[in-house]
Amino acid sequence: MRQPIFYGAVHLLFYRDDRVLLLKRKNTGFMDGYWSVVAGRIDGGEEVKAAAIREAREEAGIDIDPADIHITGVTHRKNTSSEWIDFYLKVEAWKGDIVNAEPHKCEELRWFHLNELPENIIPYIRSAILRDQNELWFDSVGW
Repeated sequence: MRQPIFYGAVHLLFYRDDRVLLLKRKNTGFMDGYWSVVAGRIDGGEEVKAAAIREAREEAGIDIDPADIHITGVTHRKNTSSEWIDFYLKVEAWKGDIVNAEPHKCEELRWFHLNELPENIIPYIRSAILRDQNELWFDSVGW
């Protein structure tokens, strides 16, 4: 029997009132020109919350206390050549000002009203953003 290989990723959900923080991808080789959230791969030997905190520092220039971040959803996602387990984490508080800390990979960071999300947002990200983040949820994408 063939063993499946999963990649892991974290996706950070920053909400401010009725708005969500999005970033526009560029030069990544995946969905460039589309809006997403602060996100990234889980490095080997790295716990989920630690990966989310690292990605927030790398991409948005902020620090997050582990107590201020909560897993709200999980997606099993299939791309054309890989499988992913995506963890969605709601960020309750952070230290510092959010900035575009990776301008070579991010064209822009912007807050969007939940009722006015851009058309060119990655579809599974749109779905995750609009879910109830107060209950743990699960989804399958691409199967």
